Amino acid sequence: MPSDSALRIVWIYPDLLSTYGDQGNVLVLEQRAQRRGILTETIHVRSADPIPETGDIYLIGGGEDRPQILAAQRLRRDGGLHRAIARGAAMLAVCAGYQIMGSTFGGEEGQPVDGIGLLDISSSRGPARAVGELVAEVDAALNLPALTGFENHMGVTHLGPGVRPLSKTIKGVGNGDGFEGCYAGHVVGTYLHGPALARNPALADLLLSWRVGQLAPLDDSRYEALRKERLATVLQG
Repeated sequence: MPSDSALRIVWIYPDLLSTYGDQGNVLVLEQRAQRRGILTETIHVRSADPIPETGDIYLIGGGEDRPQILAAQRLRRDGGLHRAIARGAAMLAVCAGYQIMGSTFGGEEGQPVDGIGLLDISSSRGPARAVGELVAEVDAALNLPALTGFENHMGVTHLGPGVRPLSKTIKGVGNGDGFEGCYAGHVVGTYLHGPALARNPALADLLLSWRVGQLAPLDDSRYEALRKERLATVLQG
């Protein structure tokens, strides 16, 4: 990204998939970029609008069954997100948005619904709703501290050979196979709410670094103290 250009953050379909406060991920990226003197431009793309192909970081959140199905249909027709990722953009997809990125997911009655095929995953409905705090140890290749967040979903997600697990669950359900989320290239999928980037600023910085390169450090000492306290409480619970 040229140094004199604004970092373009694209928030996909807030009118369909913004049920669990996931717009907070947008705010965290804006704030952490701006603290480093990085200009940002945020684009809110409603479901009737085309997906811009020149964004740097794309985000999509969680939602209910019907809006999830509508979002998948419109993203498939549009095709802009695939083209943006193909040209090097980064992405964070959360919960319902995570499931949409795969080949199929479970619909309102558990029926298979076509996803958009951006990630080599498929999802279906699990036997029980996963609700509660989640802690997971991140794939060592990403060099991140443990992830923490809140999950609330019925999904079971199966990973294909084209993706790697984002993390291994220590507490919680995640994908339902002992792992939580996945990633491929610069695309990350996760079930974590909280919102995810507020609970895990190092993950926010990873997304930023994929587009702007090495980042100047920030003083997060006060936040890290609270984060460690919360992690300890969750793990002891």
